[in-house]
Formats: sequence, C-alpha cells, structure tokens
Amino acid sequence: MKLYKLIAMAVVTLFLTTTGLALAAGTLETVQERGSLKAGVNGGVYGFSMPNDKGVWEGLDVDTARAVAAAVLGDAGKVKFTALTAVQRLPALQSGEIDVLCRNTTQTLTRETKNGLNFVQVNFYDGQGFLIPKDLGVDSAMQLDGATVCVLPGTTTEMNAADFFKANNMSWKPVVIENTSELNKAFFAGRCDVLTSDASQLAAQRAVAPNPSDYKVLPEIISKEPLAPVVRHGDDQWYDIVNWTVMGLINAEELGINSENVDEKLKSNDPKIKRFLGVTPGMGQALGLDDEFMYRAIKQVGNYGEIFERNVGPETDLGLDRGLNALWTEGGLMYASPFR
Repeated sequence: MKLYKLIAMAVVTLFLTTTGLALAAGTLETVQERGSLKAGVNGGVYGFSMPNDKGVWEGLDVDTARAVAAAVLGDAGKVKFTALTAVQRLPALQSGEIDVLCRNTTQTLTRETKNGLNFVQVNFYDGQGFLIPKDLGVDSAMQLDGATVCVLPGTTTEMNAADFFKANNMSWKPVVIENTSELNKAFFAGRCDVLTSDASQLAAQRAVAPNPSDYKVLPEIISKEPLAPVVRHGDDQWYDIVNWTVMGLINAEELGINSENVDEKLKSNDPKIKRFLGVTPGMGQALGLDDEFMYRAIKQVGNYGEIFERNVGPETDLGLDRGLNALWTEGGLMYASPFR
C-alpha cells in the first residue's frame, strides 16, 4: 500500500511540476493567441505613460511596450494598457493580469528574488530628488528637517526618503497617498512641503503644474534608480524576447538605424546591420520569432534616441537632456549587447 501511495504522490508531483512549467513557458503563445499584449503602465506620468487629451496613450514606457508588440505581433498598436498604482503593479504581473510591466519600476535585489520577477535591459537611468514650491525658501535637501513629504507607498522612493532623513539626523512627516495623480494634487494643493520621486517624474509633474515656474527641483539626487520593464520568473523565452527588444532599440541607435532610414538600411552591406534587421537570418529564430522582429519595432516605433526625444527630450515640455541615458559612445550608460 505504501508503494502505491509513493507512486501516486510521484505522479501527482510530476504532473504539477510539468503543468507549472508549461504554464510558465507560455507567455509568447498566450500573447500571440490573444492577438494583443497586456502592458501595465503608470497612468499619470507625463512623458512616460499617460493618455493624451484624445485618450491615446503616450510616453517612453508606452513606446517600449509598443516596440514589444511590434516585435511579437507585427503591430505596435496591438497593446492593451492597464494603469496601475505602485501598490498594484507587482501583484498584477505576478498574477498574470499583465504580460509585461512598463511602469518606471526600479530594479532591486528583493524584487528579483522574493517577488519572483525579472528585470530586463534598463530603459531609463534615474535618481530620486525633491520638488518644492520656491516660496518655501529652501535651496538644499539638507534644509528639509521637519518637512511634510508627499510620497507613494510601497516604493523604493518611500524607503529612500526614510533612509535619507535618518542618515542626516532629520525628521520628516510622510503624507502617503497610493494614487500618483492624487498625490500630485495633494502636493500642488499645499498639503505637503515636498514631493519626492524619481527626478524624471518630478520634471514631469512640474511641467503639468498649474504654474510650473513656482516650483523647483532641489539639486540633491539621493539614490540610483535603474528603471526597466519587468516580466515574471519562469519564462526564459519571454524574458529573452522583451530583453532583446529593449536592447534592440538601443542597438539600432548605435548602428544609426531609425524609423526613417530603416528601409534603406535593408540594403546595407554591413554584417551587423544585416543580422540586426533580419536580412541575414538567425536572430529572430533564436527567440522563437521571425527574423524581421527588430525591423518592425524600429519601423513602427523608432530607436531609443527617437523614443527619448519624442517623449521627454529637450524639445518637449519636460526638456530632459540625455545625461546618463545617452549612448555609451557619448558619455552615457546606454549600451547594447551584440546581436550575433
């Protein structure tokens, strides 16, 4: 009898294990059968992910998701965007509600281990800062002792702020609001002295403030915030696809390929360009895609430089310089591994 029980338990264990592996390995198939990509985004950060006045999603993170859709489905428009709060975002990905999280999320050790997530190539290097009204009369974060600070819960932002004030023997009074839009409203309504977040988000919130010139970002950057799209543990193929699509946006800029010249580049004799665009087969096949996956992403969405300039660059209301997000050849950190 014991032998039968052991065999039965072994069969059940094997079934559960193989079933779990099959489910975990099926994101690409699920997305392709559905005919759309489900992407989690931030619903209220101008320049990164926010609907415009016509209800069309725009932003750097939005374009990243669209590039994945172009690579996987052939159409950058086949994305269903879900606005998620900081508290909602990780559970939504863990539960399978979304296929990829493109929501200004910082890569950390615990998120990649305890939370069962994988971060792909960074699509924006950032750091945390402080936004204040100019009439507060403060020129440095070291003068914020006793300040009330608007902050999102369940974020690295909240933990970084606590560390900063403790390390500098200063007190602070957090005003914790889960929704980004409501948090910003609270700050601009005067419910707190300071708004703290990633510097890019502070620039975005200042740009849409009632009177932007009334506010300033303090000079201190108190953390490293490598922001990257996120997928679940357990599906290496899907991780590879999202990772190499983001990497491809950077690689295209390195190779001088953009949405306007990509068709002409198909005629190039450069072996690197031929591999990248699928003229020489193999790259897409290695991912379980066709070889033109990056051609479509660049044609329909653009390279990383185009995405940056269109959404957050100097000619936008945010007016951000490339800085750390410049190519490595221009003093930045954007560096793509070889397509070969």
